[in-house]
Order: sequence, then structure tokens, then C-alpha cells
Amino acid sequence: MNELTHLDGEGRARMVDVSAKATTTRIAVAGGELQTTAEVIALVRADGMPKADVLATARIAGIAGAKRTSELIPLCHQLSLSSVKIEFGFTETTITVEATAKTTGQTGVEMEALTAVAVAGLTLHDMVKAVDPAATMNGVRLLTKEGGKHGHWVRPDAVEAETETETEAETPTAGPRSAVVLVASTGGARGTREDTTGPVISEWLTAQGLSVRGPLVYADADIATGLADALTGAPALVVTTGGTGASPTDQTPEATRAVLDRELPGLAEAMRRKGSEKTPHASLSRGLAGLSGRTVVVNLPGSPGGVRDGMSVLEPILEHLLAQVAGGGMHDA
Repeated sequence: MNELTHLDGEGRARMVDVSAKATTTRIAVAGGELQTTAEVIALVRADGMPKADVLATARIAGIAGAKRTSELIPLCHQLSLSSVKIEFGFTETTITVEATAKTTGQTGVEMEALTAVAVAGLTLHDMVKAVDPAATMNGVRLLTKEGGKHGHWVRPDAVEAETETETEAETPTAGPRSAVVLVASTGGARGTREDTTGPVISEWLTAQGLSVRGPLVYADADIATGLADALTGAPALVVTTGGTGASPTDQTPEATRAVLDRELPGLAEAMRRKGSEKTPHASLSRGLAGLSGRTVVVNLPGSPGGVRDGMSVLEPILEHLLAQVAGGGMHDA
């Protein structure tokens, strides 16, 4: 049995000494959901609640909570967070909350991600209580974490659920599938430039029947961290946009090659050929495609035209590609 690290040899509470640990990129993803009424869901989605913008307020509160975790949880280390992102989703009677916290340091960011979810959820409750005082915040839990000596960890019940789904499905591509959209844009990460390609890719992937996380927007210099974030939870597909050119700041291909187990050079070349039919500049794209475990990773250019060309190449083969990687898909004789 593992020992409780926050207790000393005499059973007294202590802060763990992490000075001997390696400094690595640490990422944690936590989730939870506010159980409420269909009326509240409709009002929140239509921005019709009596108080201010519900989701924006909850997002800001969650980020603030993550930043103050060491003040709220007595034995937590004070961390320099590089990013906290909070995303919301809806079912008929729930608002889902997912928080991703990141740092580079000697200890993990699980508590920061969990605190972000809890505070965002409590803020949602405060915002909707006038309409539904019985709303309940449920299931605050760690989903995945990355970094440190234990590497990548995924919540066991999530793995079991995925295995059950694959066992019950008629084909490997049946049931829910996941995709992540990753944008390499220094201006977008700073908030000084609008992301014009990530939302287009997300909308297209949703139309293909995939559940989509993102767009995740990272500065070019941080794209390797962005890829680690995107690969968290082993999605079926990661599509990146931007950072594939010849500029000194373009680093997406290098970061991608570092995580690939196998390349799919024909796919990347097909995209370049498609783009070159319209502009010779397409030949300058250094984008890659390949497999990281059972996740398909595809680099698209950062231009709207390049993204459209890439999607037109992907669309007729996407189902077959995902099926093959998942362990199925028919080969032509």
C-alpha cells in the first residue's frame, strides 16, 4: 500500500519537500457537472439569466480559484501556473465543467485543476440559484494528469468505460469519438489576434460526428506543451493549425515529430498537392501527419485556405483512417 505523503513518520501533517523532484511540464485535467433544470440550461445558453454573463463569470472565478489554491488548501505548494483553461458543455439538465491547469515545475497541478472546477461550479450555482435553488454540483474529479516520474495517468473508470464501449460496439468506429483542435498562434494566445481557423476545424469535425475539445490556443514557442495537452486522454484525432511554415518561430512540425510513433507521409503530401493547385506558397508547408499511439495527429497550415484544402483531403478518408487506427477498417483486395 502506498504511504500518505502529507504525513510525517509520526503521523503529523506536513508539506511535501519536492526539491529533489525533476522540473517537468505538468498538466492536469479535472471535471464536474452542475445538475439543474432544463429551464436553467435554456436560459444560460440564451444568456437570459437575471445576473451577468453566467459562463464568463464562472470561468473567471475558476481561474482565480486555481491561482489561489495554495491559500485554500493548506499543504499545497504555491505554483507558477502557465495556463488555466475552463470549458463548459451542456446536456439537457447539466452544465459540465472541465478545467486544464498547466505549469512547469517540481510538483503537479491536480489540486489547481480540481479547485478551478469546484469554484467555477459554485459560481454557476450562485448565478442560477434564483431560478433553481436546488441545483447540485456533482462529480468533481481528476480526469487525467501528465508529467513527473509517473508520466501520463488517466482516471481508471474512464478507461473502463471506453473499453466497455468498444466491446459493445459493432465496429471499432461505433460510439462516441473524440477530437482535439490545437491552434499555434502567438497573437491568438496573447489575445491580440483573432483565431479564424480553429473554430472552422471544430465545426467541421463536429459535423463528422466527433466530439471536439478546443480550439486550444498556444503561442508558437509553447506548441510542444499544447500537443501534450491535446494528447491528454488519448483522443482519436488531433488536428493542429498554424506554425507549419518556414518562419523561425514556426515549430509545429518539430513538436509533432517528437510525439509521433509513425508518420503518414502520403497524407501530408496530398495536402500540399491540394494547396499547390491554388497557390505555390502551399509547397512551403512543412506540416506532418502520423500516429501517436492510437491518436491520429494532422498538421494543417494557419491560413483559412490551407485549412479548407486540408479538410477536403481528410474528409473522404477520415472514417477509414480512424477505423484502421482503432484496429478495424477493411483493406481493399
